[in-house]
Order: sequence, then structure tokens, then C-alpha cells
Amino acid sequence: MSEEKQEQRTNPPHEQPNVPLPRNYMQALGTNNPTKTSWPELVGVSAEEAETKIKEEMSDVQIQVVPPDSFVTADYKPKRVRLYVDESNKVIRTPTIG
Repeated sequence: MSEEKQEQRTNPPHEQPNVPLPRNYMQALGTNNPTKTSWPELVGVSAEEAETKIKEEMSDVQIQVVPPDSFVTADYKPKRVRLYVDESNKVIRTPTIG
């Protein structure tokens, strides 16, 4: 019986690789691509210019132009960017993914 206990104690510990923890959500998902998530520099430009600039950086993105006093859903979509515009079709809020 003492041999069995000794055998249990002498089992080698499970080796765990020396891998650091993920630093952000995208890294945890395995996509360590540092993509942009907002475009503050586009506030004040036309919706068309903003759409062109965002699509240059994210080709597979869906752009939604949101006119003043419009309602939007609260869901999150990682391939969507909403452009909130004023009456003259200028971007009034920082476009962000979601």
C-alpha cells in the first residue's frame, strides 16, 4: 500500500506551456489582427467620404447611415459600422464597430 501512495506522489506534474494570457478579446478569439474599431477623424465629413474611408480599412464591413431622430436596434454586429449624420449628411458621432 505504501508503494501505491509513493507511485501517486511520484507522477510527473502536467507540463503546461509557457503561453501568456490573451491581452484582449480579439487575441483570445485567435484573431490577433489589430483592426481599427472607431474612426473619430471622420466626424464632420460627409457620409459618402466616411463610408469610403472605412471600407478602405475594412472591406467586408456593412455601413448603416442613420439620419437624425432615427431609431436603431441595440444588437451588436462585428461587421457593422453606423454613421450618425445630421440634416446636411455630415457625420456627427464617432463611427464605431457594432
